[in-house]
Amino acid sequence: MVGGVRGARAGGLRTVPYLLPLLLALVVTSIVPVVYALYLSFFDWNWGSRFSFVGLENYAALLGNDAFWASIARTGAFTVLAVLLELVLGLALAVAVHSVSRGVGWLRTALIIPLMVSGMVVSLIWKVMLDPTLGIIPWFLARLGFNSVDLLGSPTLALPTISVLDAWWQTGFVFIILNAGLAALPQEVFEAAAVDGASAWQRFRYVALPLLRPLILTVAGIRAVDCLKVFALVFGTTDGGPGRATETTQILAYRTAFKEFAMSQSMTMMLVYALLIVFGIGFTFAIRKIARRER
Repeated sequence: MVGGVRGARAGGLRTVPYLLPLLLALVVTSIVPVVYALYLSFFDWNWGSRFSFVGLENYAALLGNDAFWASIARTGAFTVLAVLLELVLGLALAVAVHSVSRGVGWLRTALIIPLMVSGMVVSLIWKVMLDPTLGIIPWFLARLGFNSVDLLGSPTLALPTISVLDAWWQTGFVFIILNAGLAALPQEVFEAAAVDGASAWQRFRYVALPLLRPLILTVAGIRAVDCLKVFALVFGTTDGGPGRATETTQILAYRTAFKEFAMSQSMTMMLVYALLIVFGIGFTFAIRKIARRER
């Protein structure tokens, strides 16, 4: 027993040299920038001659910054709408493709093609397509008898429109994960349910969906974290406009740093925002763990 423990420890020590490059890359690309941002958040730096220590003044000012908290609310609304659309569409497509016997490979390839395009390219393409004067979508809607609407120029419709664009872009990711999850489910359970007289809907509702629930929650978490970091899609379509209708937290931090030249205030925004996201993720996992124990 002791020899086995010692052997395991020795094996673990032998793997340390192989992990060092990965740990070094993690320190250089993640930890060092965060520490440097934390350092700058205690100063007043304007990208020029001003660089003075202000202590916690940036954090105190941020607490009363209505634009910052409004941007968090907009980012949250975008995330909820986009993730819900992606989950519903991705699950529906996964079930539909799973039931197809021919041409599955072509269908999967077609559905994941948008994932191969960068966010900035997606935003510029859709910005042209939605242009109220030159865009093909308003032209098509006008031929169908609908009034021309500037979806990206409307303070009410701009944020939901960007959420739909994100769903068009990222639904393929949700689809490919859930489609693989469906293929991995044990068929014996479905056969037993069919023998008991369960319909196709009942087999999906009471068998497939509960078995897929952990995977769905995992995919939802991944997409939620990604949506909370949205930048390119908003920057390329509306740049936070009209007014501040689509100004997410990333856009606000960018504008504060590179248009208002308040680098320290921007660093403070992103640190507090990241802390809120980490706290939210930790709180979600804690609730899930408590609920699992009670169940």
